[in-house]
Amino acid sequence: MNTYPNFDLSGKIALVTAAARGLGRATALALAHAGADIAVGLRDIDHPGNLPEEIAALGRRCLPMQMDMTDLTQIRSAIDATVHHYGRIDILVNNAGIAPTNLAEDVTEEDFDRTLAVNLKGTFFACQAAARHMIQQNQNGKGGGRIINMGSQAGFAALPTESVYCMTKAGIAHLTKCLAVEWGQHNINVNAVAPTFIRTDGTAPVLSDPAFRADVEERIAALHRIGEPVEVTGAIVFLASPAASLITGHTILIDGGWTAR
Repeated sequence: MNTYPNFDLSGKIALVTAAARGLGRATALALAHAGADIAVGLRDIDHPGNLPEEIAALGRRCLPMQMDMTDLTQIRSAIDATVHHYGRIDILVNNAGIAPTNLAEDVTEEDFDRTLAVNLKGTFFACQAAARHMIQQNQNGKGGGRIINMGSQAGFAALPTESVYCMTKAGIAHLTKCLAVEWGQHNINVNAVAPTFIRTDGTAPVLSDPAFRADVEERIAALHRIGEPVEVTGAIVFLASPAASLITGHTILIDGGWTAR
């Protein structure tokens, strides 16, 4: 056992879903900065932006892949392709998620089904596909792996007009516990992070409304400010690293104190 904590990911292979923008993009870059080679799951592989070049500039390899999280064939193919290309998969970050807003009485079946398909079903089957490889790696004496799911403070606090989204994120927290208990014997750690509102291109439209932003900042009860992507990716890198080897089944709230009130 090392005397000092080790946050280095050199030699590790990480797959990040929904990596084209926002927290997914920031996560891919943070893991690369920590030393990992990266596979990026993209809903549209023809539009990866400049992410592959930025990862390469950090001295790490990047494998862009088509990975629509509503398509189980694409999920499984992308994870198999990662293992085929790099020889293993050590880290899976399930970042994909959608949050259509609507009053509960107005939610459509289409919105309900799609939110569950991406946020819960897609996450579960990505975990399953990755774990199958990680279990085999562990049996071959090459270590298991780390799975990190993207939860939300919405899994712990009720947000008006987001009942379905809140439900799925509460599900992510409990799914994380269940998989951690089941796969711990295979040397697989399963955790989640649960951010508050983070400043990304996805949240920019709602946060541009001064009244909405002021309400959010007030509800972030301790720090009273919007979060930055690096404040989420730091926790993800930690959970992926050897420093977090005894942490599993846990959801880290990165909410500035929202749920402490």
